[in-house]
Amino acid sequence: MVRIAIDCMGGDNAPSAIVKGALESLKTTADTKLFLFGPEEKIKPELSYIKELGITDSELKERVEIVDAQEVISLHEAPVLAIRRKKDSSIVKALHFIKDGNADAFISAGSSGAVLAGGQLIVGRAKGVPRPPFGALVPTRSGVTLLLDSGANVDSKPDWLVQYAKMGTIYMREVVGIKNPKVGLVNVGAEEEKGNQLVKETMPLLKAVKDINFMGSCEARDIALGGCDVAVCDAFVGNCVLKMYEGVGKMFMGELKTAIKSGPLALLGGALLKGALKKTLGRFDAKQYGGAPVLGLKGLVVKVHGNTDGREIKHAVQQCYDFVKADAVNKIAESIEADQAKDAAD
Repeated sequence: MVRIAIDCMGGDNAPSAIVKGALESLKTTADTKLFLFGPEEKIKPELSYIKELGITDSELKERVEIVDAQEVISLHEAPVLAIRRKKDSSIVKALHFIKDGNADAFISAGSSGAVLAGGQLIVGRAKGVPRPPFGALVPTRSGVTLLLDSGANVDSKPDWLVQYAKMGTIYMREVVGIKNPKVGLVNVGAEEEKGNQLVKETMPLLKAVKDINFMGSCEARDIALGGCDVAVCDAFVGNCVLKMYEGVGKMFMGELKTAIKSGPLALLGGALLKGALKKTLGRFDAKQYGGAPVLGLKGLVVKVHGNTDGREIKHAVQQCYDFVKADAVNKIAESIEADQAKDAAD
């Protein structure tokens, strides 16, 4: 079974939404064992949700285990200090489960800084990875694109972006199933001479890499149109793109609902189009793609939005399952190690 540790105390709606999403994953993802981390007295009552899902007590006992953790790391705490001081927190205890080989993956809706710091300090970076990035899947016209770095390292170096491109290629090929992922460098124009210093220095390095399908510059609008499968950038740019995505999505949905309610004919048209709209717009719901994995660690660590209603948790469990089954952590580490050996030989 794929063993997944879940921080039940992270996020705005913890623990109820987290536990709800975790339990719902039992119906959609087979062959998983879930470890729920947090105060047992708070998590245990939430397990009654199994009655609505039709999950038996025996299946719950077989596939779900509560691991008591009495401390919680808040969003307002210094991440590194909190990781070092709060040994009985849900994040720290769950990450130690990964390090000690008791779980294959970790999911949290808690502090991004704590998840990133804990992933590096406890789970550890793969050899040769200076700065692990967050990789977020964003919906596009043709499917999904992996945006990385989407939040970990706002100040990056050219060789880090090259490494992101390689890790992203492995992720999209092995986990998402795209045979030869197209890699784009996020830029303000298609011409090579455009961009800031980081982009200009990274461009020739990416062009020289033979084991990725590098297509050159990719403007932000091209990401939404499916112009590339892996969009590489520093976290400042990546997080701006990600938040803009989320904001435009909410604005569009709000405007659409207002238009449908604007009059009798609009309401009739909305009713006739309801099924088609639901199916089409559902593709652009980022929650269905799970969370953002921290690539380049010795284990799988996934961060979901703090405002999750539980759906992201359910999909993140499937995401972790696919990631582990594809052995993506080891494949990324092996690729980086091979690069190091090649550089040493040269």
